[in-house]
Amino acid sequence: MSYYFAKKLDVPFAEGVDRAISALKGRGFGVLTRIDVQSTLKEKTGADFRPYVILGACNPKMAHEALMAEDKIGTMLPCNVIVQEVAGKTEVAAVDPVASMQAIQNESLRAIAEQVRGELRAAVEAI
Repeated sequence: MSYYFAKKLDVPFAEGVDRAISALKGRGFGVLTRIDVQSTLKEKTGADFRPYVILGACNPKMAHEALMAEDKIGTMLPCNVIVQEVAGKTEVAAVDPVASMQAIQNESLRAIAEQVRGELRAAVEAI
């Protein structure tokens, strides 16, 4: 089982980020965090790195359901979505919440993770 799903785009990096955010919003996710990995690595270590952003996406209704089903699930929230430049293309990839929550033995949480997976996959495909 893969731990992510992804899509490559023939658009500039900044447009890929905007499209990812828009697609997430269209599926009920807000972006709680935006980490510019390229900038952070340059500032903190002096390393040059490709354009790479981590978006912390959250669907409030599903997050609430997950927190009610498993009180420590917040350690795995929000769902990360990355946008990166790879070989001249822009790639968007999202975590598969079902794969990332395999170690948790809670059937009601699994059902929620499957819903989140479906919405994240639909967002990535819509980009």
